[in-house]
Amino acid sequence: MLSPLLANIALSVLDDAFAEHHAEYMATSSKRCARKKQGLANWRLIRYCDDFVVMVTGDRQHAEELRMWVAAILAEVGLRLSPEKTQVVHIDEGFDFLGFHIRRMRKRGTQKHYVYTVPSKRSIQSIKDKVRARTYRSTLHLSLRELLISLNQTLRGWANYFRYGVSKDVFGAVDSYAWRRMASWLARKHSRLSRQQMRRRFCRPGSWKIAHDGIAFTGASSVVVTRYRYRGHHIPSPWTPAPAALTG
Repeated sequence: MLSPLLANIALSVLDDAFAEHHAEYMATSSKRCARKKQGLANWRLIRYCDDFVVMVTGDRQHAEELRMWVAAILAEVGLRLSPEKTQVVHIDEGFDFLGFHIRRMRKRGTQKHYVYTVPSKRSIQSIKDKVRARTYRSTLHLSLRELLISLNQTLRGWANYFRYGVSKDVFGAVDSYAWRRMASWLARKHSRLSRQQMRRRFCRPGSWKIAHDGIAFTGASSVVVTRYRYRGHHIPSPWTPAPAALTG
């Protein structure tokens, strides 16, 4: 098994191969259109460290041929595609990448289709597992204040990563799960208190929002969702040196 750092270095050969094809075939829009008219595919490589996705404009046969080409490129440096993780799917079926599920769907109430990015099921289950671990019976020795601080930090950190997707409803669902876990945790910790007594003691007045000792449960929903706008190659590179200033 190769470390992510070494895999990232080794995959530079894949970047070079795609860059060469990009320069040869897709430098201008006229060439891209010409390839489509000839029944050929266009593609784009999206890579982050040792994870990558190849977006293909064409049919399934084009995608399968490209997968074999990528496998041959990687074989030259002693790498191979993982059979379990490598898939050829249509954008309408969706796929997982870097914790997001990316899929094209029809916008509700319209006939238009858009590509949506939401937290994947695996990512959602991962944060639920962390919430469950923090509300086990083994944590009953903690104060409610300590539990609230821990959960708020965990959920806010998780939500900050996913705030650039269509995540508002998911954040709400995760918070509801966390609230139920906290309610069960409180019921076990203070088994002699009635439901109304716990509400008066551990919730804000007139609500079921759990709060104690100056700390309230804010959860993932405290993070504002900001939809990411594609900027393509207009994103400035931090490694490009600024031109030297001219002096008179």
